[in-house]
Amino acid sequence: MSVTTMTLRVPDDIAPSIRAAASEAGLSVNAYVVRAARRAATLDAAKQLATLGLGDDLAGEGDAL
Repeated sequence: MSVTTMTLRVPDDIAPSIRAAASEAGLSVNAYVVRAARRAATLDAAKQLATLGLGDDLAGEGDAL
């Protein structure tokens, strides 16, 4: 897997919450932020499919956006 290094600026008031949440999840801050970004991107893509009406063909029983 290749990786790209990015600089992320986080407001001082939420940095402790991110560190604590990462620790609670047993993850490094980097892994925690990558997981959060991946989830957000997936949700954004799902919402876009739903807007286009394409999600209807992909939904299984009990699935919802």
